[in-house]
Amino acid sequence: MNIQGVTVDKQASDTTKSIIAADAKVAVAAANVCGAGYTTSVSAARYGTYGTTYTWTNGKTTGSSYYDRPICAVFFNDTGAAHSMRLKLSTNYTSIPDVEDSGTFSTYAGPLYQNRGYCGQTYSYMKVGTNVVVDNYMTVGACN
Repeated sequence: MNIQGVTVDKQASDTTKSIIAADAKVAVAAANVCGAGYTTSVSAARYGTYGTTYTWTNGKTTGSSYYDRPICAVFFNDTGAAHSMRLKLSTNYTSIPDVEDSGTFSTYAGPLYQNRGYCGQTYSYMKVGTNVVVDNYMTVGACN
């Protein structure tokens, strides 16, 4: 599926599709952060005016299942100022450790990669001053 020039996974949620449609230019920038080949949007979550988390795949399969696909995650800071942020990417395989990036960022946390990340989840966190403004989990892909 193509939304304003952005390739979106056939199983992406309506929320993901609306986030991509609302600002396709920013979505393309998020894909570019992930690097060459990560061009298919899998999931996205917007956290008010604070940030947006995107996940991307490169269309390859790394295992025996459609769901064994490489995933890249990026958590964009939409505030225009540096804040404490954390992004974690987990797979649905308990034997594979989570990957994470945390620190003070003005543009984004990540990119993070999991070789079999479809059906996993992201965790996005942001603190503005002493207030936690983002503290959310998002499922990567459309999985039961």
